[in-house]
Amino acid sequence: MTILVVGGSGFLGSELVRQARAAGHTTVATYATKPGTASPSAWCPLDLRDAGSLDATLAEVNPRVVINASSGRADWAVTAEGPLQLATVAAKRGIRMVHVSTDAVFSGTGRIHYDESCRPDPVTPYGAAKAAAETGVLAVHPKAVVARTSLIIGHGRSVHERLVHRLAAGTVAGALFTDDIRCPVHVSDLAAALLELASSGAAGVHHLAGPHALSRHELGVLIAERDGLDASRLPAALRADSAVPGPLDVRLDSEVTQRRLRTTLRGARQFLKPADQAPSAAPV
Repeated sequence: MTILVVGGSGFLGSELVRQARAAGHTTVATYATKPGTASPSAWCPLDLRDAGSLDATLAEVNPRVVINASSGRADWAVTAEGPLQLATVAAKRGIRMVHVSTDAVFSGTGRIHYDESCRPDPVTPYGAAKAAAETGVLAVHPKAVVARTSLIIGHGRSVHERLVHRLAAGTVAGALFTDDIRCPVHVSDLAAALLELASSGAAGVHHLAGPHALSRHELGVLIAERDGLDASRLPAALRADSAVPGPLDVRLDSEVTQRRLRTTLRGARQFLKPADQAPSAAPV
């Protein structure tokens, strides 16, 4: 099977490429500015804002599945309009599509647990762009999968892990919020679940997050303890008292999707255990 990973140079995209190649799939990855460190079958440049480029790329690669793991942050043209154009071309060519979305489509106020039936109510430009992309993708490609996820952690290379190291070292100002609650997921688990959904007959909205709800500060402490850092050096603050906009308590409920998957989405307290507490490898 040929898989096209849009955003293959990113953190999640690189893991998708690695796992897809390991499973024996021909894997083509796209990049916006330069290729990443992953080793797909081929790299190709792609601008999600250019409908002509999208059509030409999908015609040349002719994938069975396209997974959109790109992130244009709050850039509306890339984050909201780009996936819509990608879905339009994929639907026209009969290509299966998995679009990665985010828990930032929710405000985290008024309720705590969010399942797949909950309607988006974003409070940031990024969340609004991702919510618009979800609506657009499913409108033009009803058989597509929209996979919402949470904070992606793993291998020390995620944004949050790098921030924790800088905060512990005192090389950057800032704080980790104690009232900003998420359900972190390991990048390897997330990539495996996305590939599983891609090869299934699933459609519509699915939640792919870990089962453990943690504040950003609690998550930072777990990362620090795993990596042998001084967790007491991590500054704490309340998002509600800051000028930084963002959702508050957003706990993605992934139980419905998890029951359909072979892949287990582990909680952060599992995958962030210090090495001396992690389960020992099974004897060979």
